[in-house]
Amino acid sequence: MPSDLETSMEMLIKVFHRYAKDGALSRKTLRDLMTVELSNFLQSQKDPAAVDKIMKDLDTNGDGKVDFEEFVSLVVGLSIACEQCYKAHMKKMEKK
Repeated sequence: MPSDLETSMEMLIKVFHRYAKDGALSRKTLRDLMTVELSNFLQSQKDPAAVDKIMKDLDTNGDGKVDFEEFVSLVVGLSIACEQCYKAHMKKMEKK
């Protein structure tokens, strides 16, 4: 039976490939993925061009697409931000 971490990694790969065409995300498929899979994150963004800016930041090789390695950097960045929020929340709960 796979561990929680192994299951999470498998899900990350499956989600990417559910949206990726020819092994990469276009601007439209990145937007689709984020709309469905990261809806809370997108709703919290005040900038309507957030996905375009994210696409530009992720596309490190400049090919106009986001491959899996580039996509993982988005997930890592969001995970780090979420973990920081989690730690702040836990500190707040300890003070109560």
